[in-house]
Amino acid sequence: MLTAQFWAGATDRAMKSFAQSLILLWTADAGFNVLEIAIGPTFGVAVGAAALSLLTSIVSAPVGDRGSTSLIPDAR
Repeated sequence: MLTAQFWAGATDRAMKSFAQSLILLWTADAGFNVLEIAIGPTFGVAVGAAALSLLTSIVSAPVGDRGSTSLIPDAR
């Protein structure tokens, strides 16, 4: 967990979770209208998703391969 590789992977996963949450919240309604986006709440949920992703990576660190953010060991 104390490697650059781990934090790069954790950050990558968190950014993906953030983007996925925004896309889901913005498009879950009947139509997407950029003028009616509730910026505060949607970004709040997206930041929460990113934080949960980071926490999941931290909790997964002792289980998976060393330096990995995954629970699943590399099966090479």
